[in-house]
Amino acid sequence: MGTIFHPKKAIIIPRLVTLHSFKGQYEHSIDAKGRIAFPAKMRKVLSPDAQERFVVVRGLETCLYLYPENEWRDVEETLSKANNFTRAGRIAKRNFLRYAEDAALDKQHRIALPTEHTKYAQIDGKAIFIGIGQYIEIWSPDVLENVDADLDPDAFEAIFEQVMGGSSGIDGE
Repeated sequence: MGTIFHPKKAIIIPRLVTLHSFKGQYEHSIDAKGRIAFPAKMRKVLSPDAQERFVVVRGLETCLYLYPENEWRDVEETLSKANNFTRAGRIAKRNFLRYAEDAALDKQHRIALPTEHTKYAQIDGKAIFIGIGQYIEIWSPDVLENVDADLDPDAFEAIFEQVMGGSSGIDGE
């Protein structure tokens, strides 16, 4: 909070918290060196704390996760709390962190995706960036099309209700 001094009284001004949230879908081509343009609209909401640096990891589905550096610190903090003496804790850390690679935007606002990662995600020629709030998913257009085709509208509705808190209970649904 900041304080503004006035001859008769001090005024307290609450500190504004800026929420940097990625949203939307953007398709870009990958050049021969494995670089892809980072979407301009996503660049505009990138926190200055990230300093145009990222960590790219394999996603839990056949895609990549791209975390701005400042958001990645929160992921590492959460993972550090996993119990190393449990099998689940070791497996979660090992299979998430082993594929973590640092990446940064170049002067043309492109990001180089590691070859091993693009092979995993079946990305070849083009990629789709999808904003997921604090991070970005990067998909092969073909893989994403298949994932979308497999998602039944009723199943999506049920998932959305579960994630967002279920039914209102007004009419018993």
